[in-house]
Amino acid sequence: MIRLFKHYIPHAVLLLGLLDLVLLIMASEIAWQWRAHQIGMDVGEVGGRGVALMGTSLVIWLAMISVGVYGPYALRSLRFAGARLLVAISLAILALALIDFILPSDLFWRSTLLYTMVLAIVVLVADRLLLNSFLGSSAFRRRIMVLGAGGRAMRLRELSERPETGFAVVAYVAMSEDKRLVEEAIPRAAIHDLGRFVENLGVSEVVLALQERRNALPLKDLLRIKTKGVHVNDFSSFIERETGRVDLDTVNPSWLIFSDGFSSGRMFSSAVKRIFDITASLILLVLTLPVIALFAALVKIDSKGPAFFRQQRVGLYGEAFTLIKLRSMRTDAEKDGAKWAEENDPRITRVGRIIRKLRIDELPQTWSVLKGQMSFVGPRPEVPAFVDSLEEVIPFYGERHMVKPGITGWAQINYPYGASVEDSRSKLEYDLYYAKNYTPFLDLVILLQTLRVILWPEGAR
Repeated sequence: MIRLFKHYIPHAVLLLGLLDLVLLIMASEIAWQWRAHQIGMDVGEVGGRGVALMGTSLVIWLAMISVGVYGPYALRSLRFAGARLLVAISLAILALALIDFILPSDLFWRSTLLYTMVLAIVVLVADRLLLNSFLGSSAFRRRIMVLGAGGRAMRLRELSERPETGFAVVAYVAMSEDKRLVEEAIPRAAIHDLGRFVENLGVSEVVLALQERRNALPLKDLLRIKTKGVHVNDFSSFIERETGRVDLDTVNPSWLIFSDGFSSGRMFSSAVKRIFDITASLILLVLTLPVIALFAALVKIDSKGPAFFRQQRVGLYGEAFTLIKLRSMRTDAEKDGAKWAEENDPRITRVGRIIRKLRIDELPQTWSVLKGQMSFVGPRPEVPAFVDSLEEVIPFYGERHMVKPGITGWAQINYPYGASVEDSRSKLEYDLYYAKNYTPFLDLVILLQTLRVILWPEGAR
């Protein structure tokens, strides 16, 4: 994987994305020339319309990122990728038509959009037809050797068997006979030279999956492996990189302290984040005020009670603040105290189901973003009663409050809606990854991917 601004991106995804961008530029240029020839216009130099071509391609490319074209399932399923491509290109063409209406240019014509759309679909589908058979092959999967044969090694085995995984385990080495769960593991005593063994297998990375590392690490072997250019990684760091979450079952305070993350550079990231929050919240409030007013009226008509719902939530550094949303539940929904939402929750009103599914109930939170109590991106703010109980049973739960809560976040786009202690534990693993690694780049990825969650809701309640 390649680490870009503290966030890991698989090599296959990065290469495919760059190839797609080049193909989109070519498709845009061909579409422009096609239309120019139809009206008998001199084509001219391509450099003179470079900005328009790049802008068109970037809008389509960002739409592709937003709807999950580069997600793991899209990389493995041509049918899945084709459906996402159609949605992305259609949305991008609509956005480009709007941009041309607002900022008309002699170098960009709306009449070329149809040609661009057709050509983009053709070249991108053809690209995936050619590469689809190779994306799942060993040429695109890193070769990993696992030291260990216990529970952690078994977890790596299960992870490697998922179709979206970007690595393959080529060997397991049992360092002891205790609690051996991976039957095909090779006993360490059977390997004369571990460094030569790694070299012969073409291993690119060795992962330490030992249940107990004290007095069990083969330091001399690991040093030799490292000097041969093979990356050596511990289990928790490997899981963090491959899954985008911090594994609560294996991390400890020392790992959080000494691993990369929580850097001093976040002062700059926080400043950029705040400038974006202020600018975007002002624009969004102005644009969505009619939508908020319309659905506030529908909420009032649909059920008795106020249009807006106010509730205390826990924010940055554990400080409480008042969250404002469009009311989607009956006014007596929490008469017995706060409780988790359920599937097909009977407390939700008819209009409430619609605004929850479309995330319209979240729009008034933009006011909290403008005030600085929230950000657009961050962990979801929880009710104080839930926080108190979760901190008692889930380790490191309080660390999620070291960043501002957000309307959307890394956990929201990676994990279905959670309504239990176990769900909160799973979501915390993603929240910790975000708190540990957040940068403006990761915020941009999350904001783009939020469109995918809106278009294809997963477990909205």
